Amino acid sequence: MEHEEVRMVRGPRSGLPVIVAVHSTTLGQAVGGLRMWHYPDWRDAQADALRLARGMTYKTAAAGVPKGGGKTVVALPSTVAASRRRDALLDAGDVIESFGGRYATGPDVGTSEADMDVIASRTRHVFCRPLPSGGSGDSSPATAAGVVAALRALGPLAGRRFAVVGLGRVGGAVASTLAASGATLVVSDVDPARRGLADSLGAAWVSPEEALTAEVDVVVPAALGGVLTAEVVPRLRCGAIAGPANNQLQDESVADLLHARGIVWVPDYVVSMGGVINAMAVEIDGVSAAEAARRVDGIGTTVGDLLEVADRDGVTPARAAMDRARTRLENGLVHSGRD
Repeated sequence: MEHEEVRMVRGPRSGLPVIVAVHSTTLGQAVGGLRMWHYPDWRDAQADALRLARGMTYKTAAAGVPKGGGKTVVALPSTVAASRRRDALLDAGDVIESFGGRYATGPDVGTSEADMDVIASRTRHVFCRPLPSGGSGDSSPATAAGVVAALRALGPLAGRRFAVVGLGRVGGAVASTLAASGATLVVSDVDPARRGLADSLGAAWVSPEEALTAEVDVVVPAALGGVLTAEVVPRLRCGAIAGPANNQLQDESVADLLHARGIVWVPDYVVSMGGVINAMAVEIDGVSAAEAARRVDGIGTTVGDLLEVADRDGVTPARAAMDRARTRLENGLVHSGRD
C-alpha cells in the first residue's frame, strides 16, 4: 500500500464507518475534503477514500501547493436521520484530531461550510468554515481569481474572445472580470435567468453546446464535467481550454486528442485550485489576506510553467502536470508559494 496511514473507525456516536486516508505528507500537511455518501458496502467507501486521497496528493503537487493528500469518507446508509448525521460529523472530527495536525479537512460531496463548524468543535484541523465562525467563507471569489490568473497565462485578456460555459458564482465572476478587461464574450448557462448577466456584460448568449464549440480563442468550462469527449473534439474551434469545471475530460485519452488538434487544455485541477489555496492559506497557515491572494495569483505562474514544459517536451499539459507532481514527490520539493 502506498498510503502513509489509513484509519477506519466505527463512530462511537453514530455507529457509521469513518475512514481517513493520508496518502502523503511529503510536501506538507495532508489535505482533502470530507465526503458523506451512500455506499453499497464499507469496503467501497474505503476504496473511494484511498483513491481520492491519492488524487489530492497529485493535484496539490501539480498545482504547486505545499500540501499533501488525504481524504475523509463517511459511509452513510440509504437513509440517515439529521441527528445521526451530526454524530457522524463529530466522530469524523475525533478521527481527524487523532492525526495530530498531519491532516486537515474541508467540504466535499455531501458536506458544507456549516458542517465544518460541527467538525471544528472536535478539531481545529478544518478549513472552509463560514465567515462568522472565523473561516474564509465563500470560496468562489478566490476560485474565480485563480481562473483569471490561469487565463492570463494563456495571453492578454483584452481584445481576445472567450466562451464561458456556465454563469454560476465562479463562472459569472470570471465572465465579469473578462468583460471589464476588454475581452469579447460568448456565454451560456442552463438557467435562462442568468441571461441578464450576459446582457449587462454585452456578451452574446448562446446554448451550452454552441458555447463549447464557438469560434473563440479560449473556452472556459465552468459548469458540469465530462463535456470534452471524443465526439466533441473534432467540432471545437478554439485555441485553448481552461476552466474551473471539475473532471472536464470524458477520459484521459481526450487530452491526447486535443493535443493532436493543437488545442491547449490546461488541467482543471490546477485552474480550479484558487478557493482551496485561499482557504488553506488563511485558515490553516494563518497568513494575511494579501499573502493568500498572492498564492492564488501564483496559479498563473504554475500554468505558464506547465505550458512551457509541455511545449518543450512535446507532451500534453496534463502529462507535464503529472510529471511535475511526481518529480516534486520523489525529491520532496517543498513549494515556495511563487510558482
